Amino acid sequence: MSPTTLPAAGPEHGHVTFLGAGPGDPGLLTLRAVEALSNADVLVAEHEVLDVIRTHARQGVSVVPTDDPSSVSPPGTGTPQLTVVDGTSTPAAVPAAARDAAHLVMEAARGGRRVVRAVSGDPGLDTYAAEEMLACAAAGVPFEVVPGVAAAVGVPAYAGVPLRDPHGADVRFVDARTASDRCWTEVGASDGTVVVSTTLDAVAAAAGELVSAGRKPDTPLSVTVAGTTTRQRTWTATLGTIAQTLKQAKVLPSPDGARPVIAVVGEHSAAARRDQLSWFESKPLFGWKVLVPRTKEQAASLSDQLRSYGAVPHEVPTIAVEPPRTPQQMERAVKGLVTGRYEWIAFTSVNAVKAVREKFEEYGLDARAFAGIKVAAVGEQTARALIAFGVKPDLVPSGEQSAAGLLEDWPPYDPVFDPIDRVFLPRADIATETLVAGLIELGWEVDDVTAYRTVRASPPPVETREAIKGGGFDAVLFTSSSTVRNLVGIAGKPHNVTVIACIGPATAKTAEEHGLRVDVMAPEPSVHKLAEALADFGMKRRAAALEAGDPVTRPSERRPGARRRRSTT
Repeated sequence: MSPTTLPAAGPEHGHVTFLGAGPGDPGLLTLRAVEALSNADVLVAEHEVLDVIRTHARQGVSVVPTDDPSSVSPPGTGTPQLTVVDGTSTPAAVPAAARDAAHLVMEAARGGRRVVRAVSGDPGLDTYAAEEMLACAAAGVPFEVVPGVAAAVGVPAYAGVPLRDPHGADVRFVDARTASDRCWTEVGASDGTVVVSTTLDAVAAAAGELVSAGRKPDTPLSVTVAGTTTRQRTWTATLGTIAQTLKQAKVLPSPDGARPVIAVVGEHSAAARRDQLSWFESKPLFGWKVLVPRTKEQAASLSDQLRSYGAVPHEVPTIAVEPPRTPQQMERAVKGLVTGRYEWIAFTSVNAVKAVREKFEEYGLDARAFAGIKVAAVGEQTARALIAFGVKPDLVPSGEQSAAGLLEDWPPYDPVFDPIDRVFLPRADIATETLVAGLIELGWEVDDVTAYRTVRASPPPVETREAIKGGGFDAVLFTSSSTVRNLVGIAGKPHNVTVIACIGPATAKTAEEHGLRVDVMAPEPSVHKLAEALADFGMKRRAAALEAGDPVTRPSERRPGARRRRSTT
């Protein structure tokens, strides 16, 4: 048992985990935090923290809001606005007066449940966590603390502002909202680095306090808002010029002035150093909202790749998968697998794997039915779906992941070594004939079976359709001609500021036929090469802006009125 592994919660006292959710990037959650979240019966957290941790809650846990999300108070001010995630409770089950965190935590723990009290940053720096821990101790409720990345440390790291150097200068942390005159005097007299937690509209006042306390007005300063998220933005100035810098950038005055920021004061925040160390905001697609017209299952690895470039992927299904109208052909083919009718089965999509797997389960079969049959997968994603089914494919293209790539590696039929000459090919009703024709040419007999039908998906939500037509997306990735036709059909034509990226010439031709300007084309027909090509486009666009001395903006910021709106990505 590891030091952090605890016995099951008792029926009388339950158990509470005080968990640091970090400064905003879900990737900064610790392994222990993810483990605790997956075992939790109840989560108690502010709304913005809930957005970070909700994906790790166990299945079936429902969200019950106990406050108005629009009235979330800034960290450290007033009583926390809370949300309860609880698989059994309902809004009526939470008393209207029981809005404070300690009460919610204790009530759930007394019911014998595992409670996770998640806070932004680290519990040790949270205003209320210590009081809630004392309440648990007084009531005899066992608890543990899972540290998190504090915003005052994590945000400068993402902004490219190191806090220390080989000379070992002091680092002081100040919360401007609670700092006393004595505190300002002490940090003003120091020549070390000062990390100030404050709000956007109070940065200039904090800078003034430091100058009044003895810091020189030309001391470098960096200010970062929405740190560690794809909304992050950093400004560099000095203590004496920060107010003017924010005004010229049209950041202030603003109704968003109460947004929390981290300001770093000292030589480490100098612009010259940030140009070299700003690894996060300089990603090629940083903050780009990219439309991926595929389902979450299909787009998982592609979306992960886009996130690695700093993008915010948004999956919109353009097709829906339905069973074939006449299932008899599929049923005969699956029975043929069991009776030894086939030498090979070739899967050309994840949906084909799913269709065969569902038919197997209908007949009470499992992966053992593939014994003695050679299995081919058109690409790595399809191969992963087979492995999840318990089947390791014998053939995956070594080159291009497509029907053509599969044919290049497919062996010709040899009557000496191949006792059976037949291939089972389960696929979509609208699939091309490339693979069938190629296999026949190699001497194989092919049972080309419709395993599933593809139909146009339902239209996405109104806000998504408006974003597509209004230029709210920075780019859209088209992975086939059908995704072009279907997206335009269910959501409308993307705005002309949106970067259009196509997987190949045929898809690009379809996009142009629909009046779209194609900006990016993959060097080969692969979704991952398509994402790489888009990243290369974004990197060149960024470099050109910097060379011209222009601010680096996203394509969506070019549409009329975009600069006046705060991005929600």
